Amino acid sequence: MQPILDFHVRLAPRRGAAGDLLAVMETCRITRAVVCAGGTIDLDRLSRQIADGGHVETDADNDAVLRACRGSGGRLVPFYFANPHADPGRYLACAGEFRGLEISPAVHGVNLTDPRVLTLVAGAARLGHPVYIVCLSRPGSGVPELVSLAGKFPEVTFVLGHSGVGNIDFYALDLVAPLANIHVETSGGYASVARAAIGRLGPGRVLFGSEYPLQHPLVELAKFQALELPADAWAQIAWRNAHHILGQEPQP
Repeated sequence: MQPILDFHVRLAPRRGAAGDLLAVMETCRITRAVVCAGGTIDLDRLSRQIADGGHVETDADNDAVLRACRGSGGRLVPFYFANPHADPGRYLACAGEFRGLEISPAVHGVNLTDPRVLTLVAGAARLGHPVYIVCLSRPGSGVPELVSLAGKFPEVTFVLGHSGVGNIDFYALDLVAPLANIHVETSGGYASVARAAIGRLGPGRVLFGSEYPLQHPLVELAKFQALELPADAWAQIAWRNAHHILGQEPQP
């Protein structure tokens, strides 16, 4: 059976969250997952910020992510959720314990053109970390700004969360297509967008993700099952691409 690495899950800020995550992964036959902190902002406030703007300056619980990953036997891979309002040295000081970086304009409200974001990405470049970003439909935080950022740091692998803005962003695929250092992660988008991503970017630039616990992995797996992909394409999307980005040799 094809092993699966879920490239986008969050660790809920509550006792037992890591065990619940691993149990869901077992049920869904997901072998590994990239984990970032969740619960940095209340979901009602987050939805308002996405629609109307705004930000918080709250730190994510990156330490909880590390603890969960250390106890997982390698099944959980930690990403650092950066707060651009904080000293970037905090990321650099502990970055060796993480495998990648996430920056969220939706949560912290800092544009991708901001010098603080550039400083964080420069740190990721030095460390060889991939950078995961969810874009918004606002100037400064959109896919065009991600494209510009990726052009400034061609040595960094960027992952565009949710295949763009909303669930039907075919335009984002065309924008990122010329930059080989931008991959797309498919949680939340329609199956038609996932199919278009594979067709326009190639299966080597597409990553399976679920956005657990906001989305159950079975929902996202069903999306790919409906696409009826060739086995090799699914192996790339579900397993090999993620390991390549993480700098690891995928095991069969």
